[in-house]
Amino acid sequence: MAGDSDTPKRTATATKFWSGVNVEPVEIALNSGVGYTLRAYRMDNEITPADVSMREDDLDLPTRGSAYDDEEDYSDAVDEEFAEADDEEVDAEAAEAEADGEPDEDAEDADDEEDAEEEEDEAEATPVVEPEEVPLFLTKNGHLLLFKSAQGLVDYVKSGDDNDLAQIDTWSKLVADIKVGYVVPLPEDEYELDLIVKNLRGGRDSWDPELIVQSGQVARDLSHALKIPSVISAMSPGSPLDDLDEALRGAVSGGFGGFMARRKLKRIGEQAATLAWRTIIGKIQAVVDWRD
Repeated sequence: MAGDSDTPKRTATATKFWSGVNVEPVEIALNSGVGYTLRAYRMDNEITPADVSMREDDLDLPTRGSAYDDEEDYSDAVDEEFAEADDEEVDAEAAEAEADGEPDEDAEDADDEEDAEEEEDEAEATPVVEPEEVPLFLTKNGHLLLFKSAQGLVDYVKSGDDNDLAQIDTWSKLVADIKVGYVVPLPEDEYELDLIVKNLRGGRDSWDPELIVQSGQVARDLSHALKIPSVISAMSPGSPLDDLDEALRGAVSGGFGGFMARRKLKRIGEQAATLAWRTIIGKIQAVVDWRD
């Protein structure tokens, strides 16, 4: 990892190569080892998401008990229940009128109004979705390919084996020109996920903001690229772990914002953060395919 005396230096030629293909090598340290992979960012309308159908179903992270994730979900569920009750009432009135041999004009009017409202709601509920940038990794069959050596990564890339990253526009150039000496991640692309749980257990005074924030970044990227719903939810905006990241960034920045961030940090449960991160690391390790 960064800081090791035997870590190779990133050359200007290597930086130019990675910039040209718009991809970066990434180094991830887990409890099971340290490995290299590749990551790119592309617009979601330019790529096909990873196929995870051959992977075991993801298990949800522990929650604190509500059947609904938030008030909006609860409200939607209640609205659905009332809508079903209204439909049953209209159907009952129509059936009664039919039994009496009389047309139920009120029911017909209600149906017409309901159809018109449904058409209007459908029109309003179809927002224009703008393309957004999403992460892609060197993945296959719903698993992250991690290579124990730069040579192993380069050999795989040149092997012609199919993978999810092969769909990007610069893949053929990457395959043709990649060299072992180029596989040198930048410091910000080195992730020490093997250290984060131990760091959190040490207490707030010893928390490493850079370690925790960087770990959060790669966890979010991996969860989206590999479709790990529970991790996506755990790291989503407004979640406790997202609040932890924001508070750590604010504490480092200093000033009044830093003062408020430090106060916010004191309200974040150490045990809860440690447990959540330990579970997330386990889920990430479960989708790693180690290669030599």
